Amino acid sequence: MQSYGGAAIPMRQAISKTEEAVLERLTYLTGGPVTVAGMDALPARPPFDGEVLEFLNDLSRALLSVRWEEPDVGTFAFWIRKASTQRMKARFSREDGALRLGRGTAFHIAPSNVAVNYAYSLAAGLLTGNANIVRLPTKHFQQAERINEKINAVLENYPGLQPYICLVRYSRDREINDLLSRLADTRVVWGGDATIAELRKSPLAPRAGEITFADRCSLAVIDSGWYLEQTDRSRIAQDFYNDTFLTDQNACTSPQIVVWMGERQEEAKDAFWRELHQMVEGRYALQPVQGIDKLVRSCLLAAGQEGIRVQPRPDNLIYRVEVPALTRGLLDCTGNSGYFLEYGCGDILELRELCNDVRCQTVAYIGEKEMLIPLLNSGVKGVDRVVPVGRTMDFDLIWDGYDLYERLTRVIQIIGEK
Repeated sequence: MQSYGGAAIPMRQAISKTEEAVLERLTYLTGGPVTVAGMDALPARPPFDGEVLEFLNDLSRALLSVRWEEPDVGTFAFWIRKASTQRMKARFSREDGALRLGRGTAFHIAPSNVAVNYAYSLAAGLLTGNANIVRLPTKHFQQAERINEKINAVLENYPGLQPYICLVRYSRDREINDLLSRLADTRVVWGGDATIAELRKSPLAPRAGEITFADRCSLAVIDSGWYLEQTDRSRIAQDFYNDTFLTDQNACTSPQIVVWMGERQEEAKDAFWRELHQMVEGRYALQPVQGIDKLVRSCLLAAGQEGIRVQPRPDNLIYRVEVPALTRGLLDCTGNSGYFLEYGCGDILELRELCNDVRCQTVAYIGEKEMLIPLLNSGVKGVDRVVPVGRTMDFDLIWDGYDLYERLTRVIQIIGEK
């Protein structure tokens, strides 16, 4: 028997002695084996529970009280502040007479290449009323260490929430995956195709749900005339830099293909890439292996397709490869670390084949969003988000086409007499 916040909560009896030993193999950053074992007995909370909103707001204040070098920490802190979560509550709350609660225990598997993703996934689980086991990458990111430090400090003031949060690390381990998947009411897999395939070897309970975020690619569409009319091009360069270089284009939201529209494309290209290069040159450290990888990628692309042209460049910081057409297979040829495929477009519907690939996730735009409407109305099967450049990393409870509010809650229908 455990006691949390004055309430006695029995241990989950379904965990065997052998499984208790499995839990001891995890590295616990928040919580411990007892936390995991007790989650099945926890009451599900309603979405946007008041104590959760207060906790997240206090965590936001703690994070914003420190000047971080990493802007993604500040962005996360702003997302969980009370003003933001109250807006989410207003958006997602339903006045239909039904009762909504979290589904129970959510088992989150964060990607290995985006430092702060795990924190957003945890926050989404809390906001929707769930207890959360979150597996962090084994790679140690400074951002994660700092966020975890603040989570643990703030959590001391919320004993009632402590049993709802368990942050762990472990190397690939089928036994651990099997156990945590069995305990989950929802499994949230962010790691891409290979991680999804590996986790699906571990069965879920019959009524458990799964949300998977597969490998995706994103692109930017730039109206050349609109861009050249802008006076604050350094701000646009900063926004594009944040979308791409901050994560080395490893985030699924980071544009890897740049499509130019309008009649002043060459003039706009020269101005845009020159402005971006000045910013990258002063901030980004390119490793030799990254430069070699860009060269290899462009050579392989040229060997398999005619009309490929590597654009002139002063160095390897920004590597632009012009392609003659936007084919579906182009998503297999993208890269990172400042590697961009580039295409001059005459009609927005030329993007249809590319965007009909379900791997196509975000379209970031510089210009007016209306230029993309004919493409979206054509019925493409890809594209889940259309956002201005600079906002591709902005997290939301609707992500990759999933409504996380709906997927992480359950509905109790309450019907009165006729």
